[in-house]
Amino acid sequence: MKLFNNTFRTLEQSLQYASAKNETISNNIANVDTPNYKSKNVMFKSVLNDSMSDLAAQRTHPKHIPFTSQSENKPFETVTNSTTNYNHNGNNVDMDKEMANLAKNQIYYQSLIDRLNGKFGSLQTVIRGGR
Repeated sequence: MKLFNNTFRTLEQSLQYASAKNETISNNIANVDTPNYKSKNVMFKSVLNDSMSDLAAQRTHPKHIPFTSQSENKPFETVTNSTTNYNHNGNNVDMDKEMANLAKNQIYYQSLIDRLNGKFGSLQTVIRGGR
């Protein structure tokens, strides 16, 4: 018997993504004056598109083509942006962009925490018998 649905697992993975993104943005901000430092970003969409091939379809006839793939299942990846240079020293960290990304990620993280608290609140209500 499965006690919880996939919501808790999805929220956990989303919190891991937001934490990794926050760490990456913080590293970019910390290295704003480091010569030849290239900014990094945590990407989810590319992994999502790659994992779309992992969707399984039910084969109703032996001659149907199977939908299988051997790709690795990971929720996100960190990529380095080495295509631009904003500073004369080879550094490509844009401080305004990083600060905006940090604020956006903090709002996202807080919304995940609020949703998780709501789920736990619902469980407490059920355990207490509706009170």
